[in-house]
Parts: sequence; structure tokens; C-alpha cells
Amino acid sequence: MRAVIAVFIILDELLRPLYRPLLRRLAELRVMRRLEEAVAALPPPLVLVTLAIPFAIAEPLKLFGLVLFARGQFWPGLVVTAFAHLMSFVFVERIYHAGREKLMSYRWFAWIMAQVVRVRDSVLDRVRATATYGLAMRTRDAVRRWWRTMLA
Repeated sequence: MRAVIAVFIILDELLRPLYRPLLRRLAELRVMRRLEEAVAALPPPLVLVTLAIPFAIAEPLKLFGLVLFARGQFWPGLVVTAFAHLMSFVFVERIYHAGREKLMSYRWFAWIMAQVVRVRDSVLDRVRATATYGLAMRTRDAVRRWWRTMLA
């Protein structure tokens, strides 16, 4: 399990320079700002429903993408997984960001998020303490330096 988590974290670290600027640009779009404003204006129960709908679509799609990979259907699996992650990044993240304060007014939601953060931080601490992670970060940094020199 640690190896799988390490691979996902390493891939995230390597791919972040590619997808974070795209996500920032998407967040700056007028339609996304309006979505965030609309979510922020909603009462807490509707913020929760607004968050739940894309979450309930994206998370099963991620699992379906893994099933496609397991069946040897690489390209369909990649498309479904990429779409589900994009949906999570674009919609779930932006809705959560816009409605976070109202969502945290639910004690049960705040407790769940605290547990998620605790587990995430614990797993990240363990992964970051491994030699594999150190090697991956050195490799990432070398690739970034190489990329900057290629662009310069």
C-alpha cells in the first residue's frame, strides 16, 4: 500500500508543474468566479448538496477508470481517470474552496475533514521519510532544472 501511495504522490509531484497552472487559469475564468460566488451565497445545506453532486460523480468514475486499467483497456481507462480527476480538481475543489466556511459549520463535516487531513499528513510523513521519495524528489528537481534550461 505504501508503494502505491508513494507512486501517486511522486506522480503528483512530477505532474503538478503541468496541471497547477492550468487549474489556476481555469479558476480565473469568469464562469468559475461566478460559480464560486454563487456557491458562497448559498445556505450551508445547499453548499453541501452542491459539493456532493460532482463528488458523487467523480469518485466512482475514478474507480471505473481503475477497472478499465485492470481489464487492459489503457486508453479508455486513462481518459475516464483523467476526466474524473479534472472534474475533481475543477469543480469539487472550487466548490469546496468557495463553501468551506459554511461546510465547516457542520461539526460532523469538520470532524471528517480533520481526520482526512490527519491521515493524509501521517501518510505523507511516512512516504517523505523513504529513500524512494527522496530519489523521486531529486529526479523531479533535476527534470525541472533541465526543463528550465531547455526553455531558456
